[in-house]
Amino acid sequence: MQSKTAPATITTLPAMSYGQMLEQVRYNGAYPTCERAEQVVSAVLAALGRRITGEERVELAARLPREAARIFAAEIPGTEELTGWAFVRDLASRTGGTLATTRWDVGSVLGVVARIAGPALLDRVLAQLPSGYAILFGRAELTQAA
Repeated sequence: MQSKTAPATITTLPAMSYGQMLEQVRYNGAYPTCERAEQVVSAVLAALGRRITGEERVELAARLPREAARIFAAEIPGTEELTGWAFVRDLASRTGGTLATTRWDVGSVLGVVARIAGPALLDRVLAQLPSGYAILFGRAELTQAA
């Protein structure tokens, strides 16, 4: 006879360390130093933290390396909806970067975040965001024909 016990609590551990995340971003973005990659990761994760809410926010924070999760979760989500392009423009204005370099930075970081999140969570995150974010995460944005 099987004993009835409560299911074990599942604790999600980050798939990679913060150092590994920085190295992947550094490689993807062709940044000259790990310090530069860390600056970019901090700016992009803070901006993303201002966009994502609910269970998706909690799950993504649980999958990110601890240091990255702190940056992401420290931001209070805004109420203004920003398209993907407006997200890039907003981040460029906050960091003083050009639109082109900021777009590059966003793609370098969010491509790694997409791999950490996994396809199912990323689908839910993208469903929560306005249009234009899929491409920032390295995905094609599919639209329905009229």
